[in-house]
Amino acid sequence: MIIYNVTVTVDLDIEKDWVKWMKSKHIPDVINTGCFEASRLCRIIKNGQEGVSYSIQYAAKDMATIHKYQVQFAPKLQKEHIERYKDKALAFRTLMEVID
Repeated sequence: MIIYNVTVTVDLDIEKDWVKWMKSKHIPDVINTGCFEASRLCRIIKNGQEGVSYSIQYAAKDMATIHKYQVQFAPKLQKEHIERYKDKALAFRTLMEVID
């Protein structure tokens, strides 16, 4: 299993709106692509940076599925996030392989 992790640093003045939008719109849209089996939204407890940080983790069965998501769906979904929050919610992405 592959975890597609998106870490987002969110300005405090938009945090409540961002969390609500992520839960009601963005995360469901990502799951509805059919590329991921599950998701988890986590608040990072301490990061030593301005604002607050979150980790959104999506579970996919393999790298081929991640590639499909990145090519077919990610550009549009990432564009929506950037247009809505601009530089008030900055994201970076990592891939992790689950080791049993």
